[in-house]
Amino acid sequence: MNLSHAILVFVVLAPGVVFGILALLWLLGWTLGEHALSWITSLTFSACACGVATLAWTIAFRSEVTVTFGNWFAVGDYHFPLVLLADRLSLPFLALTAVLSGLIGQFSATYLHRESGFLRFFLLLHLFAFGSLLAFAAGSFDLLAAGWEVVGITSVLLIAFFQLRPSPVENGLRVFGIYRACDIGLLVGVFLLHHWARTASFDHGFPQVTGVQAVIVSLLFLLAASGKAAQVPFSGWLPRAMEGPTPSSAIFYGAISIHAGAYLLLRAQPLLAQSVLASALVILIGLGTAVHGTIVGRASADAKTSLAYATLTQVGVVFIEIGLGWRWLAVAHILGNATVRTMQYLRAPSMLHDYHQMHSAIGGEVSGTGKQIEDLLPERLQLWLYRWAFDRGHLDTILDRCVIDPLMHVSAYLAKHDRMGTAWTEVRQHTVAPVSLEGPARQRGD
Repeated sequence: MNLSHAILVFVVLAPGVVFGILALLWLLGWTLGEHALSWITSLTFSACACGVATLAWTIAFRSEVTVTFGNWFAVGDYHFPLVLLADRLSLPFLALTAVLSGLIGQFSATYLHRESGFLRFFLLLHLFAFGSLLAFAAGSFDLLAAGWEVVGITSVLLIAFFQLRPSPVENGLRVFGIYRACDIGLLVGVFLLHHWARTASFDHGFPQVTGVQAVIVSLLFLLAASGKAAQVPFSGWLPRAMEGPTPSSAIFYGAISIHAGAYLLLRAQPLLAQSVLASALVILIGLGTAVHGTIVGRASADAKTSLAYATLTQVGVVFIEIGLGWRWLAVAHILGNATVRTMQYLRAPSMLHDYHQMHSAIGGEVSGTGKQIEDLLPERLQLWLYRWAFDRGHLDTILDRCVIDPLMHVSAYLAKHDRMGTAWTEVRQHTVAPVSLEGPARQRGD
């Protein structure tokens, strides 16, 4: 393993190792102070950022850096490769994750000062960074799915960060249900790649999957990407995710997690290029989401939700760019949108203060953006659009009926049968239990 290989391994594993050490110390009853946690976080992500910069210098003279650890396991033709890859597509996302995670860590040290969940937040921040770096540096869809799941569970736990209030916990469970329903697309897509191409590697899997097979895998990946990126019709969970702390909202729904779905589609671009249907659906979903986010964002009642829908609108445009095959424009758009939205989330309280000052300075009249377009619409249509936007496009109702309620019914059905199975096992154990030979003698007093 040469130097560039070692640097790539360090960049991916460093946050995970820090998470493991801090979690182990916590289990042993030793909790670090806020200053120590802040210092460790700053050092970790500064080192990761320097490592990514070194990788960028290396990749400038060669196409990629690949680290192969062999197979996790192999059965016949099926194998699970452990491969890390840093190339011109993954490198910008690795840099974005390292830099913004360090920035969020420094901001959170002040934002969460003396908060009872201070350690818990930093543990989840390191675990999230590890999952993101693993997903972006994965050399196959197998490893990408592993990082994808880590990002998902940390997202849910941070939404429910203030667990003493029922609303964050309920919303976290709702997001978890939608994630689970949509992640089926990624898992089944990876399974089909192994079934048809005998591998899920980025290098070897694509040429062997063509025709209808490419369409099916592309549509499954689109389902997973749409759920993670809160695209229509799964956009209803996004405002509920604002229950978490502002720093986690910034890095998840302003920068990294919300763009993970777009990264999945960028990785699957060779498959999308073979399927006109899948590409058209990506464009259609992105267009619907952009329109939905623009209209609903104008009726949002708080700053974080308004910013969330602004992000959603831009991610919809990114999906359109991916569907049209404009790969590098989409990457540039993601980097710009992630950076701007992160700063806006972190500045949200100050931004409201500045707005109120400006509102007072000009005499209490600030014209809203897009007013000229609104005036072109009939008044009845404006009122209908406002009611529609105020209910967020009725997507919560659609998700309740089509995703959440069916999952809850299936869960209740399985739990019922699980209890019945447990009770039946206990009955059988009591029925066939051996009878002690000493018991009757003791009862007779022999």
